[in-house]
Amino acid sequence: MSENPSPTPPPWVAIVDDDDSVRNSARMLVQSFGFRAEAFARAEDFLKWPLLDETSCLILDVLMPGITGLELQRLLKWTRPRLPIIFITAHAKEHEEKQAINTGAVAVLRKPVTEILLLNTLRAALSRPTSS
Repeated sequence: MSENPSPTPPPWVAIVDDDDSVRNSARMLVQSFGFRAEAFARAEDFLKWPLLDETSCLILDVLMPGITGLELQRLLKWTRPRLPIIFITAHAKEHEEKQAINTGAVAVLRKPVTEILLLNTLRAALSRPTSS
């Protein structure tokens, strides 16, 4: 009798947003989709997370105190160039949205984001090839 291999755990999705209500509701929503999720108020906290290298997708606000979302995206281009990033923003200017996309973001979504749009965008981000 052969043993069944352990099922692959769901991907980790990290959320970085300085707005408490957005951050917490996004974490609960992502978990309700069946993913593992962790949320951070600041980019600096995310960068110290012990599971940073296991993150499969990042949901990121554009405008935050300290390291902004766009700055974090640029930093991660060096250390995690294939990490899919989805920006969710209420206040980004058009040039900031273009910069996010031109730097490799999967999408820039406007708050409030519908559940189905977030789920579909997450699925698309996680299905992107991770090799060159």
